[in-house]
Amino acid sequence: MASSSDDTPEIRTITVAHSPDSDDAFMFYGLATNKLETEGLRFEHTLKDIQSLNEDAKNGVFDVTAISFHAYAYVSDKYALLPHGASIGDKYGPIVVAREPRDASEIGEMTIAVPGELTSAYLALRIFNNEFKHIIVPFDQIMDTVKGGGADAGLLIHEGQLFYNQHGLHKVIDLGEWWFEKTGLPLPMGGNAIRRDLGKDLMKQVSTHLHRSIQYSLENREDALSYAMQFARDMQPELADRFVAMWVNELTLDYGERGREGVKRLLAEGHKAGIIPHKVKIDFVG
Repeated sequence: MASSSDDTPEIRTITVAHSPDSDDAFMFYGLATNKLETEGLRFEHTLKDIQSLNEDAKNGVFDVTAISFHAYAYVSDKYALLPHGASIGDKYGPIVVAREPRDASEIGEMTIAVPGELTSAYLALRIFNNEFKHIIVPFDQIMDTVKGGGADAGLLIHEGQLFYNQHGLHKVIDLGEWWFEKTGLPLPMGGNAIRRDLGKDLMKQVSTHLHRSIQYSLENREDALSYAMQFARDMQPELADRFVAMWVNELTLDYGERGREGVKRLLAEGHKAGIIPHKVKIDFVG
């Protein structure tokens, strides 16, 4: 007689990688803390900075990964985009800051500290002006680099967007505002991508659970926020709340037409400007 263990469905492990930022942590709260029933799937979480995740995606390291949309241009053969989980700014986005008041028309003459060449912020800035010189600096050291004179300006992608003025820095341009004026669209920064070789059925199943995790966090905001706070790099709770609200919103639950159009337009403009060497095939799961 067969033992009853033969009837136990096999647990399939899905590797999920995302950044240790409060907005990503907030999104994955339901899954990371086992609050959700996941029907024979076990989600194994790895936390890495976005620059490392962008590099890992080129090698297809994780089943599901957070990724900059700029980096997605180079892995779209291996990964499809999930229809949720994106960080999209509607009329706001990465900010270029300088030590003294400067005009956006001067950007081409500057050396700018940027958080990585595969970030969407860098792509958007290059679309705005392709003349500037740049140095790569870890995102959490950019304000100090600018204050210390290591660069003329810095490109801020994280919570520094909310308190650069407390550091005596001046806004040169908000790329999300500029992008909206140019296109009427939101500016997409990063999304979640899933390996195509998992097959359509498994991709859809994983997608459903990740969507439920975001929904769960939005419905249990206080708990999800206090979980995310441990990843918030000494941010005050009200600042973390503002930061999460900026980057986890209704466009995170579903891109909608405008969100999808924003992704297509960003990558198309990047190609048109000669920054991305090829046209990018964009597929959303489901």
